[in-house]
Amino acid sequence: MDACLELKGVNKSFGGIHAVRDMSFSVAEGELAGLIGPNGAGKTTIFNLVTGVYDVTGGEMEYKGANINRLKTYQVVALGIARTFQNLRLFAASSVLENVMTAAQYHHRYSFFEAVSHLGRWRGTERAIRDESMGLLERVGLADRAGQPAGTLPYGLQRRLEIARALSLKPSLLLLDEPAAGMNAEEVSTLNDLIVKIHEDFKLTILLIEHHMDMVMRICHRVVCMNFGALIAEGPPRDIQGHPEVLKAYLGEEE
Repeated sequence: MDACLELKGVNKSFGGIHAVRDMSFSVAEGELAGLIGPNGAGKTTIFNLVTGVYDVTGGEMEYKGANINRLKTYQVVALGIARTFQNLRLFAASSVLENVMTAAQYHHRYSFFEAVSHLGRWRGTERAIRDESMGLLERVGLADRAGQPAGTLPYGLQRRLEIARALSLKPSLLLLDEPAAGMNAEEVSTLNDLIVKIHEDFKLTILLIEHHMDMVMRICHRVVCMNFGALIAEGPPRDIQGHPEVLKAYLGEEE
């Protein structure tokens, strides 16, 4: 199967700190893969490199065979890569619907004159954006909260809203950074089902960072594990669970 995302010997240094060291792995087209590792392993740095937040120090990143090393974030989004964040980035005072509509506007165009005059394409375009956004809110179970300020949602629902907003960018590769952070067991189970459903229905490639190991092992086709910025293991969940280097990274080495 063709690679959707491929990292080849990627490095990232911040001064004398090596956050990512010679990192190489790929995510196949249509795969739901997990990226795991202890706190500080470099997982979110990988997402920041792929999405143009940071520049790579060395190595190559390819998306569907094209080099994306030098791309800015808006260019990465235009290619079809969207993400959520470990720390929520919602517009807290805006409504749930407005949060999704703001992102959905990326794929719709009207002129500045049409925007300020509400003439021409504006009315039809705004209706289309609203309809698309409401459809996404229905998919994540938030349609009944559309008018509520995003900042007043329970934490678990804010996580769902971030996913809906990312989906409004119409990605083919979705990067989820700890979507289950702060959730209880029941919420995690519901989120599991939602991610699997989104993966299937939208025909997405998904790379998931998560500390809930039961979630990763349940829904991911393949798992990549890193520690101290470097790859230590990758393979099917059943192989990763008992991998000695993975156990050492999470549990420490016996004296």
